[in-house]
Formats: sequence, structure tokens, C-alpha cells
Amino acid sequence: PMVQVFLNSGGGAAGYDQMPIALANGAAALAGDFWPFFATFIGGIGAFIAGSNTVSNMMFALFQYDVGMQIGVDATWIVALQAVGGAAGNMICVHNVVAASAVAGLIGKEGAVIRKTLFPFAYYALLTGSIGYSIVWYADKGLFNLGTFIAALIACIAVYIIATNRRRADLLINARN
Repeated sequence: PMVQVFLNSGGGAAGYDQMPIALANGAAALAGDFWPFFATFIGGIGAFIAGSNTVSNMMFALFQYDVGMQIGVDATWIVALQAVGGAAGNMICVHNVVAASAVAGLIGKEGAVIRKTLFPFAYYALLTGSIGYSIVWYADKGLFNLGTFIAALIACIAVYIIATNRRRADLLINARN
């Protein structure tokens, strides 16, 4: 019902645009060229609120497509970023966390699980948004654009975290022996 109200909200006596189109106008005006960074987060938040990637995509695909058209990029890439963000949002989706917590014997710990999965969600959404930015603006801004630099920075940070965690683990093992 939420999706149907959202999508079928246009027209009427007042003649307003559909909600997704009105929101797209505002989002395109605010974010402009940087929208691909945000598209994945909208997908993830939609999955968190709606409970599934499918409903998130149904609700926000028209919105994402219209923002893509307004900023002058191939809008199908923006909708693809929506879907990728929705998939990432499944890790913080309340329904999925409750189900996984019940299976793992963590009943009552759902809030802690969501807090612990927020960082991986943000990492995943920002990385894919950066790659998406690089793809949609490749023709205009070349390969070495802001998205490429942010994706490379994220990759370097991930390698650093993995490398330092391995050293910490080795130190703990040596300390125990």
C-alpha cells in the first residue's frame, strides 16, 4: 500500500506531480552531479524501512530514474545503484536482522546487530556509489574523476585495516605463547 500511495499520488484537483517526481526535482537540485554517491544510500534506506530490496526498488525506481534524467546521465545506471543499495540495505533491514538473530540465538540483541552492521553498510554503499559516479561521469570527466579517487581511497583504507588487524592478531597470539 505504501508503494501504491507513493507512486499514484500525482494529479488530482491541485495538479501536483507524483511524489517521486517532486522528490526527484528537489534531490537533483540539491545533489546535482554528486547524486550517484547518494543513490545507493536511498536504496539501502528504502530496504531498511520497507523490509526488502524488492519493495525499495518498486518505491524508488521512478524517483531514481527521474533524478538521473535531470542530472543528464544514463538513468539506468542510477536505477542500478538503487538496486545495489537496496541489496546492501538488507543487512540492516529489521526483518532480516530479527530472522537472523532468532536463528543465531541472539534474541533481544537486534539493536546491537544493526549497530554493528551499519559500518559495513556505509562502506559498501559508499564504495558502490563511488564506482557508480565514476561510471556515469566517465564520458564527461574521464577515468580519473572524484568517484575513482574515493573508490581508491576506500580500497586503501580497507587494505590498511586488514593489514593492521593481522598484525594485532599476531601480537595477541605471541603474547599468549
